[in-house]
Amino acid sequence: MNNNSLSTYDFKEGEVLLFEKPLSWTSFDLVRKIRSLIKRKLNIKNIKVGHAGTLDPLATGLMILCTGNKTKEIEKFQATEKEYIADIFIGATTPSFDLETEINNKYPTKHIDLELINQIVNSFIGKQEQMPPQYSAKRIDGQRAYKKAHQGIEVEMKPSEIEIYNIEILNYSFPDLKIKINCSKGTYIRSLANDIGKKLNSGAYLSGLIRTKIGDFKIENAIQISDFKNSLFPEDTE
Repeated sequence: MNNNSLSTYDFKEGEVLLFEKPLSWTSFDLVRKIRSLIKRKLNIKNIKVGHAGTLDPLATGLMILCTGNKTKEIEKFQATEKEYIADIFIGATTPSFDLETEINNKYPTKHIDLELINQIVNSFIGKQEQMPPQYSAKRIDGQRAYKKAHQGIEVEMKPSEIEIYNIEILNYSFPDLKIKINCSKGTYIRSLANDIGKKLNSGAYLSGLIRTKIGDFKIENAIQISDFKNSLFPEDTE
């Protein structure tokens, strides 16, 4: 997205906007912020703004936001292939499968080497059933699963069919593993990290995550929220 062209955009008719979600923001935080800025710019009370795929608060990277009539295309973008760069900590687990919760168990790691990691990681390529984390945005009995999990309520999650097209090991320096994943809609990278730990006869959790691609859209073309605001309201920076 070209920052200089924002003034020519028709947000009511519909635009597809690429943003880099900040750390600790929810996907809905981003939607609310961008909707608020557009409403202020157009001096209107409301406008349709939606995102094409959730990112967890502790993840960063590419998010697609659609405005106006372009919100009708959200499902099309959601269905496309995703690419992530994931940091995985080997030898421990957390209830949320990431750093949202504290470590609850530690596991043996002396048997783990790069050869074993290669073997295990590659075994996840292909179609499979994946169990979503209890700390997820899945709806259970009308309520988000993570809300029940935070209340200490045990939630019965149902597996989803996903596909992992490719996994590449970018770096391994015990206990830290960095991988690149190309996968289908609905894939939880936190669950993948947890499952890798189990297959290693140990434990693992997600320590960092960046979404780098959604279909043909790349993180390199995304805009920061501050740049979007400054483009809409240059007078605020004077």
